[in-house]
Amino acid sequence: MPGVKPKVKPVKLICAALFFPTADLDSAVADLENLFGKIDHKSPIYDFTFTDYYNDEMGKGLKKFFLSFENLIMPDQLADIKNSTNKIEAKYSAEGKRTVNLDPGYLEESKLILASTKNFSHRIYLKDGIWAELTLSYASGKFVTHPWSYPDYQTELVYDFLRKVRDIYISQLKK
Repeated sequence: MPGVKPKVKPVKLICAALFFPTADLDSAVADLENLFGKIDHKSPIYDFTFTDYYNDEMGKGLKKFFLSFENLIMPDQLADIKNSTNKIEAKYSAEGKRTVNLDPGYLEESKLILASTKNFSHRIYLKDGIWAELTLSYASGKFVTHPWSYPDYQTELVYDFLRKVRDIYISQLKK
């Protein structure tokens, strides 16, 4: 129907944090909370051994974990959120190199979307130098990967985190 906008539901903000062990992680997480509100779930920290892509910039022995935030967001906020996390990364950089890499995204019932500063064939431009990527789908009670899904997003640790966050999110929508 012309002129009628579809109803868009709020979504669940998540953020992946890749970091060098000596990074001021507590302060970076506090900055995230100051911007996005209270954290309501956190994954275990794990060794990031899936690629050496970040080694030249961030060093070896990287760790990673995921956070979700209590406050729901609207999907069209993702580009602004990514640009905000880029500023946090810059704040904790040392000698022009990041010590923390923050990758925000959002979860809804049927998918996980991540933000990126890099264009590629499977990414859709949002605004201000930010693209969105469908990283995982959710169908028939499980997360489904795509050819471009990052290797660590195909692990049981990440699936466990996302299932819990999805349950929290669905509960929030019912309230």
